Amino acid sequence: MQIQQFDYSVNLLQAILWQYNTAERLQSLLESKNSWYENNQNEFWQNWYDDVFNLQTANDFGLTVWAIILGLPLTITSVDPPNKDYWGFGAFRFNFTRGNFAASSSGIRLKTEQKRLVLKLRYFQLVTRGAIPEINEFLAFAFKDFGKVYALDGYDMTMNYVFTFAPPNSLLFVLREFDVLPRPAGVGVNYIITTLPAWGFGPYRKNFNRGNFIGAT
Repeated sequence: MQIQQFDYSVNLLQAILWQYNTAERLQSLLESKNSWYENNQNEFWQNWYDDVFNLQTANDFGLTVWAIILGLPLTITSVDPPNKDYWGFGAFRFNFTRGNFAASSSGIRLKTEQKRLVLKLRYFQLVTRGAIPEINEFLAFAFKDFGKVYALDGYDMTMNYVFTFAPPNSLLFVLREFDVLPRPAGVGVNYIITTLPAWGFGPYRKNFNRGNFIGAT
């Protein structure tokens, strides 16, 4: 993800006409104002760039802005199964005339880096053509702080996403609920979570000169 660099500097002294070059008071006022701009405007725009514009470094507020732009909510309300019984009295599970002991719904919230990951996946989903090599290159970039994830072509209109680490339940729920893992249109997705290393020789787990004992990228 390449983002162009911006120059926030403002040189107000360029606005002085040549006939005012000897106006010392005017020069002094503009120099003071220019110094204020350098110290405040540059800092403001740099903070805005880091905290909002750049998805790589955005804070929680910036990620919320990105979520609105990409149309992906970062807080999910999950409804408990209707057949789950809560302790209480009567048909509506009341406690001592003060309502219910348990709420019927709960919110799922992601941590900051999990939000960033989901938004990266959503962005890539909108711009990718869905080729396996392209997807795996992006997955290596997006999941570098979490663990290795790669995609395998099932050759039957399905894809297998292999997680070599155990993702948090909240993150896995969001990945499934919003279908943000990139894939071509009309292709189904399966999830494989494997935390055990495959047996083999060398860094690529090769068997006896015939490939790998387990699929790898």
